[in-house]
Order: sequence, then structure tokens, then C-alpha cells
Amino acid sequence: MPSITVEPCTFALFGALGDLALRKLFPALYQLDGAGLLHDDTRILALAREAGTEQQHLAHIEKELRSYVGKDLDETIAQRFLARLTYVHVDFKNADDYVALAEKVGHEQRLIAYFATPAAVYGAICENLAKAGLAENTRVVLEKPIGSDLESSRKVNDAVAQFFPENRTYRIDHYLGKETVQNLIALRFANSLFETQWNQNYISHVEITVAEQVGIEGRWGYFDKAGQLRDMIQNHLLQLLCLIAMDPPADLSADSIRDEKVKVLKALAPISPEGLTTQVVRGQYIAGYSAGKPVPGYLEEENSNTQSDTETFVALRADIRNWRWAGVPFYLRTGKRMPQKLSQIVIHFKEPSHYIFAPEQRLQISNKLIIRLQPDEGISLRVMTKEQGLDKGMQLRSGPLQLNFSDTYRSARIPDAYERLLLEVMRGNQNLFVRKDEIEAAWKWCDQLIAGWKKSGDAPKPYAAGSWGPMSSIALITRDGRSWYGDI
Repeated sequence: MPSITVEPCTFALFGALGDLALRKLFPALYQLDGAGLLHDDTRILALAREAGTEQQHLAHIEKELRSYVGKDLDETIAQRFLARLTYVHVDFKNADDYVALAEKVGHEQRLIAYFATPAAVYGAICENLAKAGLAENTRVVLEKPIGSDLESSRKVNDAVAQFFPENRTYRIDHYLGKETVQNLIALRFANSLFETQWNQNYISHVEITVAEQVGIEGRWGYFDKAGQLRDMIQNHLLQLLCLIAMDPPADLSADSIRDEKVKVLKALAPISPEGLTTQVVRGQYIAGYSAGKPVPGYLEEENSNTQSDTETFVALRADIRNWRWAGVPFYLRTGKRMPQKLSQIVIHFKEPSHYIFAPEQRLQISNKLIIRLQPDEGISLRVMTKEQGLDKGMQLRSGPLQLNFSDTYRSARIPDAYERLLLEVMRGNQNLFVRKDEIEAAWKWCDQLIAGWKKSGDAPKPYAAGSWGPMSSIALITRDGRSWYGDI
């Protein structure tokens, strides 16, 4: 039996027939049910604007659930889970529809309202929940992106804050729910081996790569207005940077952790207009090959705007102005149509100050801590050892001390990030969620880049689909005498 106790709740999922709900949220709730982490009395309301009968929509949800869970679906759990579901037709902007919703919700349980909708309707949903008497004691969950810049994000957050205080507002960044990201806290602060050396005295530089093998996948309407900087850097990569760079929190409470993350964001050095040419590279993929098959370029995708200058790739050097990280560059890179799906953090430690081995081996002498988020979650520390053999002398080799979660914990299934995040919302734990001032600090830093690009008028650099981005992204790091780890 699970050691975690979760109170019963009514989970209202706005946008229940959308891609996110069907692909991620319903499967995550099903897995929580299978793990015994949903209270017997917990109910799930699937809310959407689509016409049709409740039976039709519930049948569609069941079909998609079976498809996404796949062969591991347990029929007993599935039937129990599906029995929790009720479909409710709601026009999110129509206050009258919330009166009927209030009758479905009742007042016996806490309401959790999950907004898997565009951020433009967050304010309207919150206002209508309040008018229907459904705001008191309710927790709201907000999906990214929250706005497209600092000003618009403030409008969205302020609209929500009129009805829901910060301690009942949960802003999701699903990367924060990943097992390996959670292990960053334990790795850093539970091991003196790392924490005593986690600073500019011992670390040379840090890489964060989030590479996507896919292209737009039918999201042109959203993505072309956003671009890779807004879609990935502003949230996922900056959140990872914060967890790597933050000082030890006073404790593991939500605000202690988030206070330290905000300090990192505020310490990010602005990138000057001149720095845009040397510290930042933006690219856009052209036709090429992915997984051995020809794929179109960004401007050739279905429904594309052939004049678009939206970036599908960003690489940049970020510097943190504080004692811990003075002089340590953080290289961030993310793009679509890359050679593989890969999310990893590489911590490069400095070479020993006194070198005693063969001169031709000197370039090998550095330790690297590799933290993989996907496709295979795990942690690897590359250390130097001697080659085995009587004829090898003191020839060195780099090898891993490795923890692969799927191999090490063979009997345990690694939960999806959304499972952990949904569970923490039900528990009322905000550790893994983003606070309003974090959002604003991240947007403030990203807005200067967007403004700089707009002023300069530079078009994104082309790169072939299936490559690691424009050649200038390689120059960005080699200019500092370094290279991206693992590129082939």
C-alpha cells in the first residue's frame, strides 16, 4: 500500500478533449489510480466546449486512454478509473454554464481546477468559477505558456490572482516533475562530494541541451507565434539552470526553494546588443533527413507562413553574476528536428592544477557529471582511470560511474512527470511549481533577447533537419575553447 495519504477531491479538467489532456493527463491520473494514490471518493470532471453526448465523449476519452497507456493497461484499474469520470459541456466564457457545473461539483470535497486551455481564457474561467461559488478553497493549475512576454504574463497572472491567492495557484513546468530533476536536489545537497565543489573554483562550465527530433507536429498556429525561445528557454531550460545554480535552500519548503531560484534568475547578466552576435544563435530548420527519412523544412510545413522568421533553434551563453558562478559560462541549447531526442545537463569540472601524465593525454583530464532527463533517465560521473594491461603503462581512459534508473530499479516503474505533479497538487505541495516572481524574472531576461532580435532584424540561421543546428552554434562554444558534449 502507498505510504502517501491523499484526501478526496473533485478534479475538474478544463480542455478535457485536447491533446494534452488525452495524451498526458488522463493517462497520468489512470496511473495514480493504479498506484492506489487516488482516494476512493475522488471524482474527475472532463470539461470541454465540444457538442455531443456525454456517452460519445467518454467513449472517446476511453479509446485515447487505451491507446496511450498501451499494452500495460490493466482492465480492472481502467474500469475503476473510467467510473470516476463525468463529462460536462462548458463554454469557458459563459457564466451560466458554471451554474450547472457547481451542481455537479457540490461542496463535500476540495475542487482542483486544471486549465489545459490557452492562457487567454484563464481569467474568464477564474471569474466564472468565483461567480458560481466555486473559488473558495479551490486550487487552480495553470499550464504554460503563461503569456508571450513579461507584460502579457503579468496580465494573465493578475487576472488569476483576483480570485485565487498564490498559495492555491500551481503553475506547471512538467520538467520539474521528472525523476532526474528531483534527484538534482538530492545529488547536490545530500552529497558533500558534490556540494563542496559546486562553484567557480572547481567547475569549468555547464551545458544544458534539450533536443527534439520532431518538427512542428501540427502546432504551427501556436509555435510560429512563440518560437523556441519562448517555448523552451523561458521555462524548461531556465528552470533547469536554476536548480543547478541555486544556493542551498534553508529547508525543503516550497518558498525556500523558490526563493533561491529567483535569486539565480535575477543574477543572470543581460546580453548586450553586441553580445547577440557572439553569445546567442537562433536558427530555423530547412529540409533534411530525420531517422533516415526526408522531412520538409519549417517553411514547407503544412499551413506554414513561407515568410516566417520564427526560430526553431536557440543556443546561447548565459552568465550568472554572483560569487558562486563568477566566470563560469552556462551554455544552453534547444531545437527542433535535431538528430535525436535528448535532454541532458553536463557539468564540466576543471582540470587538476598540477598535471603529471603524458602531454598528449592532457585534453582528456577532466571529470564530467552527466545528468540525463531523456530518453534514459540517469546520472553518470565520468572519471579518469588507468588502462588495464601490462603494456599500457600509465595510459589513461575516461569511464563512467553510472546510475541508470531503469536498470538500477528494475522492479519499479519510473513515473511520468505529470503523475508526480498531479499528485503534489492533490497533496497541496507547491515545491515543484513555479511562483509568479519566477515567471516574471525569466520573462524579463528573455524579453531583452527578443527585443534585440527585433531591433537588429537578423534572420534565423538555416540548419538542415537532422543536424545539431547552425554552424555558428558550434562557433559559439568553440570560441571559448570548448565543444558541445557528445555531438557526432
